[in-house]
Amino acid sequence: MAAKLLLEVVTPDKLLLSKEVDEVIAPGSEGEFGVLPGHAHFLSTLKIGELRYRIGGATEYMSVLWGFAEVTPKKVTILAEVAEKAEDIDVERAAAKVEEAEQRLKVGGLPSELKDAQISLEKARLRKKIAERARKK
Repeated sequence: MAAKLLLEVVTPDKLLLSKEVDEVIAPGSEGEFGVLPGHAHFLSTLKIGELRYRIGGATEYMSVLWGFAEVTPKKVTILAEVAEKAEDIDVERAAAKVEEAEQRLKVGGLPSELKDAQISLEKARLRKKIAERARKK
């Protein structure tokens, strides 16, 4: 069995991450899933959520907004519409976006506008949570 996994996170713009890791936990559309070296092959869609990966005793965090994951025994490929490393997220800006999205929801509107506001709030809260984790390190 392989000792490490290659984790690659790809967005439409670039290869965001390519690292040897010990474990990956991803936000599957049917729930979180974990991957260790030697895992069976599978594909999964992703939802808005937190991607975690462990290297030794250190856990790193990323935000992932939709996409797909391909898992093989030696590699995890995340194809995300949007992804950000925790250290690249500005905490104050993320907090401001949470407040802005909450205000949009309070104002109300058409069902489609409320759905968009709810998605914006979910994304903003995720980014804020991940940015705060990076700051605590």
